[in-house]
Amino acid sequence: MGYGVFIHRSDSIYDDSPAERYQFPRQYLSRVQACIGSWIIYYEPRKVTDTRGYFAVAKVARVVPDLSAPGMQIALIEPGSYLEFSNPVPFSGPDGLVERGVLNAAGRISGRAQSAVRPISQSDFERILGLGLGDTDTLLPRSGEPSDPNGFHEDQTPFDLEVERDRVGLMMTRIVRDRVFRRVVLRAYGERCAISGLKLINGGGRAEVEAAHIRPVEANGPDIVTNGIALSGTAHWMFDRGLISLADDLEILVSRQVNDVEGVRAFVNKSGHAYSPSRALDRPDPRFLSWHRAHCFKG
Repeated sequence: MGYGVFIHRSDSIYDDSPAERYQFPRQYLSRVQACIGSWIIYYEPRKVTDTRGYFAVAKVARVVPDLSAPGMQIALIEPGSYLEFSNPVPFSGPDGLVERGVLNAAGRISGRAQSAVRPISQSDFERILGLGLGDTDTLLPRSGEPSDPNGFHEDQTPFDLEVERDRVGLMMTRIVRDRVFRRVVLRAYGERCAISGLKLINGGGRAEVEAAHIRPVEANGPDIVTNGIALSGTAHWMFDRGLISLADDLEILVSRQVNDVEGVRAFVNKSGHAYSPSRALDRPDPRFLSWHRAHCFKG
């Protein structure tokens, strides 16, 4: 059992869904099997336009044959383990390569760097993870908000709970995952409320907007940007209570149970559609929007 790097392109020809499954040719089977029960880092090649570099971490649960594609295998990702980096990590940084295991004896990049699946040393894994998550201290609970990832109090206080501080253990706690999720979603939306279009910054320089899960964590919703949407406090309250929802084309739907329909209409974007992330790949996934309409929205 060891760490690994899985190459995933945003324009991949494979049937991948990074938070759920990774399809790969049988030639990589032994390498993927070595990662079962352990963690892998997703990497997007430099040749991809607007590449994210090393962009997420996940845990491999098991490997099964892909019955729909002869010769292909599927690595199933452990539910709830996938986490996108708040700071995507480039292949090469100010101090050189972050994945030093791809260097050969002469110190040059070897052909290993082209492998779609490759093992990675613990030191390289921890280096990339540290860069991807950023300053660990900013992810710890703060005074007055032990479980509120969207609170605005910024005074760092000692950690009251005996939580292991290694990054692998830390990133699995709900508080930390919510904080990382918030960073990823707010970056995608430019810190702007998708429903009202407003971008408000408080006196402390913090965005007055929250990262909402479209399909809640309690309903097995993953911590991925396509299951998130940036909302102001009022919009978040209405969204969670099913008073507003979104169509697949991001049209804003208003429930018939709203007692002030005209007021809500005046509050939402004049276009009648939610503000969309600039990257198409960050847009809400129709699967999650459909779930919200079916289970939350009070049409």
